Amino acid sequence: MPNSTRRIVTGRDTHGRAIVIHDTSASVFHPKNRPGVEVTNLWLTTETPASLADTTDRTQEPVALIPPAQGTVFRIVEFSPERDWIGQLDRKAARESFASFGAEQALDNSEQPRHPLMHKTETIDYAIVLSGECYMVLDDSEVLVTAGDVIIQRGTNHAWSNRSDRPCRIAFVLIDGTGEKP
Repeated sequence: MPNSTRRIVTGRDTHGRAIVIHDTSASVFHPKNRPGVEVTNLWLTTETPASLADTTDRTQEPVALIPPAQGTVFRIVEFSPERDWIGQLDRKAARESFASFGAEQALDNSEQPRHPLMHKTETIDYAIVLSGECYMVLDDSEVLVTAGDVIIQRGTNHAWSNRSDRPCRIAFVLIDGTGEKP
């Protein structure tokens, strides 16, 4: 399932002219105890409004599920078919998976969640399905999303369930939010 995403980041030279400051393959993160998932962080900001002068590549830092306070993260997540790994995932493994990128508290603590990876974060997430299909599982419903669909996830409990026979790639922009804590 390895994918290489070319990441081109622009900036300005000392004369204010547009230049490319990064043209690389983005690093891929595999969360612990989460077979079949690849997280590719493309850019991360630490403040709003974001500083256009800051050229620091924060994608080389440890991967976190949620962006920094008042920050954003832009990433692509690839979900492999669930049938290949779902039997390997119990509640303990799910907790360890979320803990591997700093978000154990986001995991749904109900006795029997609809999906073992149900979670919510205090973020607004903009998502675009790039390829494949996946179910967005909510507390009492689910929605099949396919290539080209756009999701605006507003701090609600959810999970992603790929029941197809091919990978699903979704681009996400997560923006720090306020309101109910996960």
